[in-house]
Amino acid sequence: MNRHSKLIRRFRMVFYTMLGLAAIAVLAAVASFFVLLDEVPRVPDPLSRIIERPPTEIYAATGERVLVLGGREAVPLNRISPRFIEAVVAVEDHRFWSHHGIDKIRLTKAFLDGLLPHKRIRGTSTITQQLAKNLFFSLDRSPKRKFLEALVAFQIESKYSKEDILQAYINNTSFGVNALGVEQASRSFFGKPASDLTLAEASLLAGLPQSPSGYNPYQHMDRAKRRQSEVLGRMVAVGYITRQEADDALEASLVLRPRQATGGGSYFLDAVIRDLEDRYGPEVVYNGGLRVTTTLDTQLQQWATEAVQKGAARLAEEIGLSETDTETAENALQAALAAVDVNTGAIKAIVGGRDYLKSEYNRARAVRQPGSGFKPFVYYTALDSLGLSPATVVEDKKVTIPIKGASDWTPRNFSRTYEGPMILKRALVDSVNTIAAQLIGQLGPDKVIETARRCGIASELKPVYSIALGAAEVSPLEMASAFSVFASGGKRYEPFWIWRVEDFTGRVLEEHIVTGINTLDPETVCQLVDMMRGVVDQGTAGVVRRMGFSLPAAGKTGTTDDYTNAWFTGFTPSLSVSVWTGYEFPKPLRDKDGGAYTGGRAAAPIWTDFMLKATRGEPAREFTVPPGIHYEIVDDTTGYLTNEDSPNALRVAMKPGQNPDPAPPMPYASPSDPDNNMPYEEELD
Repeated sequence: MNRHSKLIRRFRMVFYTMLGLAAIAVLAAVASFFVLLDEVPRVPDPLSRIIERPPTEIYAATGERVLVLGGREAVPLNRISPRFIEAVVAVEDHRFWSHHGIDKIRLTKAFLDGLLPHKRIRGTSTITQQLAKNLFFSLDRSPKRKFLEALVAFQIESKYSKEDILQAYINNTSFGVNALGVEQASRSFFGKPASDLTLAEASLLAGLPQSPSGYNPYQHMDRAKRRQSEVLGRMVAVGYITRQEADDALEASLVLRPRQATGGGSYFLDAVIRDLEDRYGPEVVYNGGLRVTTTLDTQLQQWATEAVQKGAARLAEEIGLSETDTETAENALQAALAAVDVNTGAIKAIVGGRDYLKSEYNRARAVRQPGSGFKPFVYYTALDSLGLSPATVVEDKKVTIPIKGASDWTPRNFSRTYEGPMILKRALVDSVNTIAAQLIGQLGPDKVIETARRCGIASELKPVYSIALGAAEVSPLEMASAFSVFASGGKRYEPFWIWRVEDFTGRVLEEHIVTGINTLDPETVCQLVDMMRGVVDQGTAGVVRRMGFSLPAAGKTGTTDDYTNAWFTGFTPSLSVSVWTGYEFPKPLRDKDGGAYTGGRAAAPIWTDFMLKATRGEPAREFTVPPGIHYEIVDDTTGYLTNEDSPNALRVAMKPGQNPDPAPPMPYASPSDPDNNMPYEEELD
């Protein structure tokens, strides 16, 4: 009995302790609730005034405002197509008409999903909660923020009808292309009021708010159609339409309204907006009243656009294409340009094609094979790793590299001839393929790829020997940024296009701090830059000097097999610019007489036209020369010291301890990894 009493007393003690703790927890929760009530914003009346912040403004680096995202045209529900209303409810919150601000079923499923490893947690916000977010403008995604949003959602639901809530949501949702609200979206995309939207049009628009730039049908119609299919599928599942109606809507043709330019540098601004969306989310970008300062130089952008349009028009005329011809898929002749500040990494201008209004596809960020434009990475690696100098004698000869399990690789020169001994600098100046093949044969592809990575090339680079002649695919923006490492003496600056982002109160959300990383050896870079100056002064990019550009400059041309891509990437001590030309769907670039276009003939004139204006009035600045570097005049065939009057004289940059000295032809070393084998496009210039 005594033992039994002790157990009862112990049980009571535990029970009352737990009860006390529970009471304390409840009191704390109640106290926290009332404390948090002070932080809950007041719901405006009428609800349509829920967004009262200024629009998001985007500025150029010069302080010029170039784009405003905001402003809306609100319409009542009875002036909106019922199909659109059904589509929005189906895809965003199909229990909207029955819940009271939060979806308990969706929350429960999300909680259970969170207990399972590797299970993707679905979104739980209702339309009311998404509307409530607009009252906060905070990047905080803490449980406290979600709790406050729920409280606001309850307020909204208790004070307004479902129709009022849905009307406010639809009129305050961003659809991209500077369209806030369904009325602006309908007129922007289809040139009609929202009341006239068909099921096909309504389902397309209803899918855009999840990612306005990612699903932009002007740029990504394939993605927009996949998203439209998801919306139609949800409408079928909810019971708004039949499967047959969904299939018919998906097959229906969509006639988009011709675009109007959004402001200076549209390719540039599209990239900035997409980047902001990825970082902050569409609702903040379009509804948050941000102030964004970019790296855009509007004057450079204008000159870059003019140079691309003028250069592409010249090519079309020489090829014999009419304006109508160039608009067909087969004859869609295009060009792209990217310009990067050497000493900061700031992207100053981007031109993604001949006409933004006809095609928003940004070719400055699209990857293509660069041909010989990739050779500087090979030459830097050879100078740095093999103990060679620009005066080292190599031999232009037939080279065959055996590939295990595939045909041997025998690269050809542009001239289809072999010139025998020459120094390394002349091999780069004349873009001799057999020399590049011998170098990578000694180095192996991995070392060359490592150099490209250190310069910032992020695209896929497969370890194959043909990468020496440009078998990889890179974008003009990557090439401009990577070559800026050579221009800066070996220091890499991460490319960027946003200097500063502030919220609508002036609070700084982010600010770019320029920091460079010493990634390449300055002495070796100096040698390479001197070799690349020869490309401009005496080599395949000689058109740069013939067109009157006289400032110190260096670069490399590139032309792929069958002349399908023509490049020139060049730089001064302050600006690195890459130009690509070619057809939208690859085919040879040839003039009316059958003559082929190389990088020097097609791309370099566009680069020069732009740079003549971009550097107008600048003093002649030389590239950085590290202490100990000395210049010698040598014979470009034997490597012997000679004088400037010699017909074969060529200046070379030598490191401390290096002196011009004749050398036997470089022996060919068998590839260390015979398994390397990749289809490639062979360099021809």
